[in-house]
Amino acid sequence: MRLLTVIFLLLLGCILTNSQLGLSYAAMGLNLWFEKMIPSLLPFMMLSGIMVRMKLTDRAAMLIYPVVKPLAKVRKNVCYAMLMGFLCGFPMGARVVDDLYQRQMISKREAEYLLAFCNNIGPVYFCSFVLPLLGRRLVWPYLFGMYGIPLLYGLALRYTRFHDIPLPGEEGGRPAALVACEDRRGLTEKGSGARFWEKLLEAVDGSVQASVRSMLSLGGYMILFNLLNLVPHLLFGRPLAPLSPLLEITGGLKLLGDAFPLYSLLALSFGGLSCIAQTYSCIGDSDLSISDYILHKVVLTLLCGLFYLGWFLLLPGSFLR
Repeated sequence: MRLLTVIFLLLLGCILTNSQLGLSYAAMGLNLWFEKMIPSLLPFMMLSGIMVRMKLTDRAAMLIYPVVKPLAKVRKNVCYAMLMGFLCGFPMGARVVDDLYQRQMISKREAEYLLAFCNNIGPVYFCSFVLPLLGRRLVWPYLFGMYGIPLLYGLALRYTRFHDIPLPGEEGGRPAALVACEDRRGLTEKGSGARFWEKLLEAVDGSVQASVRSMLSLGGYMILFNLLNLVPHLLFGRPLAPLSPLLEITGGLKLLGDAFPLYSLLALSFGGLSCIAQTYSCIGDSDLSISDYILHKVVLTLLCGLFYLGWFLLLPGSFLR
């Protein structure tokens, strides 16, 4: 605790004595949050929150459930969390998992399973910001490294560490179809007439408020962890670019540019300390383990490194193009 106190007092002193430099780092985090994160995340957060509160997740999961069920052998709500985690991007994976778990729509084991591989950088962010920033011309190898490896890792976990998760239709001794049917019947019975609109408005209001709080928290983390770059900047006379993505991934990538593309891609797999803190803010009110989440992130980063090593050994002419 003493070391932590010294670190924060040092950061406070650096901000007070170098206010302009500190302001520039804080402004970078704020601008990236406003320009990149709010447009790409807030709409998904609000819509997903409404769907969870209205118990419509099983229907949304039908988009991919016929493919996912025979492979992963999971329920529709788990499939929905996988869909949102991969398509909408970090920290939507953790947010959706926590929403479903808190409302008892998935079990603790299912929530732990999902957190192991479903909380990744979003594909829109990856394709529109990361790849152009790194100057990469190829797309599919990087998409596989960022999303194919976590998906394969999740499938492997389902048949090893999480093999004890009940198969669809076996949970709690009640058929899944009956559970889903009862949920829909309850919604229909309670949702006739004015009650339906009241329930919908409650869901919209609750989702909007929760999403805005999450986005404000996300912005705070981005500002704080970008601000930590001030300390190495003052110690070394310039920003320590390789350290930056490990603190806050978006600001760090902007500082690093295309100088070390492989390092940037591996840092994206890990997510950085800011991503870990944001994930904790999503699951902190539950009994889900942040330590297990970090362990899986480390494993995924190592697997991603092995993928790029294999690419280099097998196809060196196209490596990192």
